Amino acid sequence: MKKITLILIAACAILLLAAPPFLKNYGVYLLSYWLVFVIATMGLNLTVGYAGQKSLGHAAFFGIGAYTVAILMKAGFSFWLGLPAAALICFIVGIALGFPALRVQTIYLAFATLGFNTAVWLVMRNEEWLTGGTFGINNIARPSLFGYSLEGNLAYYYFVLGTAVVLGALQWGLLRSPWGKAFTALRDNPIRAESLGINTRSYTLLSFAIGAVYAGIAGALFASLVQFIEPAPFTVGASIMMYLMVVVGGPGYFLGPLLGSAVGVILPEWLRFAQAWYLFVFGSAVVLLMIWLPDGLLSIPDRIKAKRQAREASAARAAAAQQQGAR
Repeated sequence: MKKITLILIAACAILLLAAPPFLKNYGVYLLSYWLVFVIATMGLNLTVGYAGQKSLGHAAFFGIGAYTVAILMKAGFSFWLGLPAAALICFIVGIALGFPALRVQTIYLAFATLGFNTAVWLVMRNEEWLTGGTFGINNIARPSLFGYSLEGNLAYYYFVLGTAVVLGALQWGLLRSPWGKAFTALRDNPIRAESLGINTRSYTLLSFAIGAVYAGIAGALFASLVQFIEPAPFTVGASIMMYLMVVVGGPGYFLGPLLGSAVGVILPEWLRFAQAWYLFVFGSAVVLLMIWLPDGLLSIPDRIKAKRQAREASAARAAAAQQQGAR
């Protein structure tokens, strides 16, 4: 990792640890909300950015995680049982969703995942006996950790921050393992990856399953954060927003979810000074980003480096031509 990247990560870590006690209650809540989406989009970044699959059903896993924890807690089980249960269910469903990716790709796979998201959302909305339907599930408690209550916003923020750091470290290790190399080989050229002995079928399924686990854990944290869930946050529109966060941050960049989620969660709040125009301003900003930076915000250093190398190569060719003409 580059020195400047390490310095930036250290500065962000210090800020995230030290700043929240000085913020108002809503500011701490908003940071927790952002971190939940950072975890969810880390999983989507693995599926889309590293493995190259087109998934527009991520909010369904987010919802499955949230409802699993909420239903189990309402049934009298602990959050600490609901969290691994949410991850396990999402892993299994993620593998099932990966099967269409073995037969179809690109836009057709995106439509298949959209259909999956819609089906899950309809279950959440219509199965009132289980999910509460449009009335939702309320009074979802926040957990305790080693006897210490996480009921307060600040305590829960540090819990979500710790979870995000642990999951980020796990993904960092995964991406630098042979599995991570196999994911990027699958994205760059599936046929060449298969010729090198990589089981593209297994890695395609794993990319969906691991991405789904991250979304499921994020959903479980979301349920306890907001303490009330109903089907609206898990629609196809939410999946598209998560995809947008990955693309804006930089698909295939490890820190992309941090920036992308900030654009998707914090920027709209910051733009509220524009009142009724804030959605227009936000949408215009995203469109401009997509036009000028299609590879995301974190591609800026690479683009600058590529332009500098192109200028140097052009100058070298001109100098060589000048020397040849002088002979």
